[in-house]
Amino acid sequence: MDITTLYQIFLECTGVTTDSRNCPQGSLFIALKGESFNGNAFASKALESGSKYVVVDEAECVPANDKRFILVDNCLLCLQQLANYHRRQMGTRIIGITGTNGKTTTKELISAVLSQTYNILYTEGNLNNHIGVPLTLLRLKAEHDLGVVEMGASHPGDIKELVHIAEPDYGIITNVGKAHLEGFGSFEGVIKTKGELYDFLRECGDSTIFIHYDNEYLKEIAWGLNKIFYGIEDELYVNGQVTDNSPYLTFQWKAGKDGEYNEVKTRLIGEYNFPNALAAVTIGRFFGVDTHKINTALQEYTPHNNRSELKQTADNTLIIDAYNANPTSMMASIGNFHNMKSPNKMLVLGDMRELGKDGPEEHQKIVDYLEECKFEDVVLVGELFAATRNHYRIYPDVKSLITDIEKTKPQGKTILIKGSNGIKLNTLVSYL
Repeated sequence: MDITTLYQIFLECTGVTTDSRNCPQGSLFIALKGESFNGNAFASKALESGSKYVVVDEAECVPANDKRFILVDNCLLCLQQLANYHRRQMGTRIIGITGTNGKTTTKELISAVLSQTYNILYTEGNLNNHIGVPLTLLRLKAEHDLGVVEMGASHPGDIKELVHIAEPDYGIITNVGKAHLEGFGSFEGVIKTKGELYDFLRECGDSTIFIHYDNEYLKEIAWGLNKIFYGIEDELYVNGQVTDNSPYLTFQWKAGKDGEYNEVKTRLIGEYNFPNALAAVTIGRFFGVDTHKINTALQEYTPHNNRSELKQTADNTLIIDAYNANPTSMMASIGNFHNMKSPNKMLVLGDMRELGKDGPEEHQKIVDYLEECKFEDVVLVGELFAATRNHYRIYPDVKSLITDIEKTKPQGKTILIKGSNGIKLNTLVSYL
């Protein structure tokens, strides 16, 4: 079936789903495959649950003379091509966002600011991969003024694949850091892959990017593009400075050299969120959002999903950043915690995953930094931290740590909880 015919079928449907457990009435089900599942096997169930049509890529799954079944060569490729075709039909201006750290928070801040003036479509949660990006694009409606599409990567070529699906008009790379080194092979591989966003925009000609002026790595690869700078330097399009961080981030910003300062008191934890907030200010100003509305959006935004959340329990104050971790974000979190004005500090840090051969060295650097900061109350969780030279308390996994906490719970502490999602430090929260 050609894409134009399939697109007409898509337009008859209420939306697209790839989950047979969630098939809204009138939806189009696309049968994807994974290591442990085959959506083709659930196509009939999807129809029973509410889908109007199902797209499959195994002929034996198609009953004779049932026009609700649409047979294609490859369901994943079909999903991606359909999303790209729909994106072109809509013609919505799209801001593509990627980066090692902070891209999800930055995406949400940008969307919160732009939503003050525009009807915005933006990536839900972290649906930022080769499946999530197409699903996001297929939610585009004629009433959307702008789209903010987050793109993640763990291997070379990932961003190149995603930009050719989303075809962004504008771009922002939050930063480049040491993450997924096992997949990228090196830090240089990270830079090259994230830079694939710039490569696409450069090929499009006369494209605009929003770029953090203080990041030398980004400036080196941003040649040939219209650059809208933000940072701490006085004459940038938007510039500013942190004024408080105890524990919530407060900052000032102004437009250019002669602008008036605006103070914004956010609900974000960590100075490392300052560039993310400044990016949202910059993009808001670029698209003409009123200054007061920009400030209001940033002040009212509340983080969630274990991303720099502040939680007050009966016994302790928790700073929960247990969604993800890599050497760059871990160093930033520890440094921020060190500068924070809080009594009785304690750190619970979990292994950083997907670092490959660099894992041992990067974990030792974290331990050395802890000692440099003179932290005393530190708990390390995981095999990689256990293999470092350190004098801190070590636990092989979070379950063994919980067993000890149930016997002797910390009290009156300000506790930073940071680690890769796979370590499951989020399960610790209810015990503290």
